[in-house]
Amino acid sequence: MSEPVGPADGVQRPDDYRSGFACFVGRPNAGKSTLTNALVGQKIAIASDKPQTTRHAVRGIVHRPDAQLVLIDTPGLHRPRTLLGERLNDVVRTTWTEVDVVGVCLPVNQRIGPGDTHLVTELAQLTRRPQLVAIATKTDLAGPARIAEHLVAVQALEQSVGIEWASIVPVSATADDQVDVLADTLVGLLPEGPPLYPDGDITDEPEETLVAELIREAALEGVRDELPHSIAVEISEMGLREGRPPERPLLDVFASMIVERESQKGIVIGKGGSRLKDVGTRARAQIQAILGTPVYLDLRVKVLKDWQRDTKHLNRLGF
Repeated sequence: MSEPVGPADGVQRPDDYRSGFACFVGRPNAGKSTLTNALVGQKIAIASDKPQTTRHAVRGIVHRPDAQLVLIDTPGLHRPRTLLGERLNDVVRTTWTEVDVVGVCLPVNQRIGPGDTHLVTELAQLTRRPQLVAIATKTDLAGPARIAEHLVAVQALEQSVGIEWASIVPVSATADDQVDVLADTLVGLLPEGPPLYPDGDITDEPEETLVAELIREAALEGVRDELPHSIAVEISEMGLREGRPPERPLLDVFASMIVERESQKGIVIGKGGSRLKDVGTRARAQIQAILGTPVYLDLRVKVLKDWQRDTKHLNRLGF
């Protein structure tokens, strides 16, 4: 993990240079992770159409000549059914108190509902309230009339909940539409100050955590609706293989996908191991692309009964 840098790093910057933290919040599957990746310009958070894909606060760092914007992608706030769900919601609420700006993601292809109102109401009740930006995500999935209707509903939240949006920005991360406008908006709300991380860093995620998330993302593709929440990934060993020439490195990764029941283990492995092999192939390609090193991936499946409800298992898995 990178340590924040001090002001005396030898780089000349404008006097009004800005730096600070912004987080994206919203219901599950509101487009938070996709937006984080688009702003950073590289994949650092996994994205899926399954709710609760993000399970911890992922930091992505945007470097600009005039600013350094540290983005925190948080889990979707939801009604928890397990101890894991309660801990994920705690991550979200803790993050709110530590950032300069909160971007509330409200996808245009969904009506603003009670969950959205509840989320914004909780933000309104914070003792130390950060600047609030409404982000109308997924504009590529709606026409102009629907987008206009949605923006009116977003504006109406101000009076009904008792908040004031610093800005309302419609955006599509997948179509790269208005991503630059959102970046300018967030940067403009940051305090003046020196950079917090060294030039070139795009995340402070440990590589082991990033690799585990990429494996979980590959595992989420094509599984039954009830299975995603039951999958966790544990890295037991990871490192460059000894004895390899410098020009031909190989990263060894030994990992286990954790499920809650034996029946789920069968689903993840698939007939004749076909699904497990497919997950390994996709995950290895993603890991190699991001880390830039050839990878040997040893992937197993383990059962930890009801791990989402067990304090000991949650602590072991880093939740």
